[in-house]
Amino acid sequence: MKVREALAAATTRLAPSSDTPRLDAELLLAFALGIEREALLLGRMDSDAPLALDTLVARRVAGEPVAYITGTRAFWTIELKVGPGVLVPRPDSETLIEAAVAHFGDRAPSTVLDLGTGPGTLLLAALAQWPDARGLGIDASEQALGYARQNAEALGLAERARFAIGDWAEGLDESFDLILCNPPYVEKGADLPRDVAEWEPHLALFAEVDGLGEIRRIAPDLPRLLAPGGLACIEIGADQAESASSLFEAEDFAVAQHRDLGGHIRCLALTRCDSGS
Repeated sequence: MKVREALAAATTRLAPSSDTPRLDAELLLAFALGIEREALLLGRMDSDAPLALDTLVARRVAGEPVAYITGTRAFWTIELKVGPGVLVPRPDSETLIEAAVAHFGDRAPSTVLDLGTGPGTLLLAALAQWPDARGLGIDASEQALGYARQNAEALGLAERARFAIGDWAEGLDESFDLILCNPPYVEKGADLPRDVAEWEPHLALFAEVDGLGEIRRIAPDLPRLLAPGGLACIEIGADQAESASSLFEAEDFAVAQHRDLGGHIRCLALTRCDSGS
């Protein structure tokens, strides 16, 4: 079977279990061939299909995320190693980096804090964006921090990135120009896609009945952590803009809301009311 035929067959097989069957099939085929997806589409459609594809498609049909199967996920301008035990980076989270780029303009943050860094997603994207910045990533999972350290090394950012186990900002006494945070914000009991609910770590997904439990814990620590003129970018659920904003406004932050590519308010950009932007 040629790649063209295998791609069509894999797409049909994945359709009942994936919202993006064609994309999934292309990514798995490219992975099986050891090439980039673009190279597959532009020059390998008439090559012989790899025998390994059947096994990869079967894993996806069983619900395993594509990123876990291939072991990588692109985010912003970087490629991250991911796997079981870490939250898969999502394009929605790039809204936080976009908001930070817009805030700093021609300036650059010198210090960056990523609370709940996972595989280093937001911190390493920020350090790649600003070559002179240094940062700290905090996570409650040693497994996630293992991925973060591997990613920092692979990206040549290990000298500028520190990682530490922690419970959000507890015990931190530094201040940072940029704070990034993608906390758990899914309501307990929410109906999630199978590849999320059955595979990704619940610790990184769920936060109390209303999804705001961890945000309530984070908000009171931000005033002491954010440097004057700095910015804190917090990811939220699609229906949490008003409820989450009120928690940060109570801590004397000015809150700007940023929408993701789907049109949902995804990022709250916080500046200190006592120091301007």
